[in-house]
Amino acid sequence: MPTADDSPKTVAPKTSGFSEAPHYHGHRERLRERFNEAGPDALSDYELLEMVLFRALPRRDVKPLAKSLIAKFGSFAEVVHAPEARLREIPGLGEAATTEIKLIAATASRVARGQVKLRAVLSSWSSVIEYCRAAMAFAEKEQFRILFLDKRNQVIADELQQVGTVDHTPVYPREVVKRALELSATAIILVHNHPSGDPTPSAADIQMTKSIIAISSPLGISVHDHIIVGKNGHASLKGLRLIP
Repeated sequence: MPTADDSPKTVAPKTSGFSEAPHYHGHRERLRERFNEAGPDALSDYELLEMVLFRALPRRDVKPLAKSLIAKFGSFAEVVHAPEARLREIPGLGEAATTEIKLIAATASRVARGQVKLRAVLSSWSSVIEYCRAAMAFAEKEQFRILFLDKRNQVIADELQQVGTVDHTPVYPREVVKRALELSATAIILVHNHPSGDPTPSAADIQMTKSIIAISSPLGISVHDHIIVGKNGHASLKGLRLIP
């Protein structure tokens, strides 16, 4: 016959079926240590992308996801600059991880823009190129941007003038010069991107640049250069001796 037992009972804790320290925790710590001790260059593209995903997906092994993103888009830069709509097509990525990835792209663009504004443009040409590539090289549509400069070659304004199609952006030379006059700019740098990845200037690019020069020169506004950026590099019309 069963009897009542008033002694305290020991109840085994419930478990979720997962280890308290999942296997990927050690991997994450090793990546962080390598990043801190050897710097970002010690990490491959997919490993750097893993670190971006850590915060958004704290309870998942993100290594396979990072590798699949690199395989789909090609590189770390192409992942962070990929359109949000395409990122949302990736199974398992989710809104939080997509936001983290786009935050990296926004940060890179903002930092590059700050460097351009803080330095004399002509003595820091590499910063101009870096900024233009960060801002436009991976866009899926053509964009036309103008950097307006003062007489010391400092940036007065950086404006995105037009967004076109995958292979064409309408540019109106008189509107470009009108805006330069409104800002009291003495020089401008023209920038646009080729979504195809090939930055080679087209005949239309060259003709449009010459039209702007023809209108701006009599008004004392110099066209320092026209830079074309793409995923595969950049081209300078002045460097190629296509404009004076």
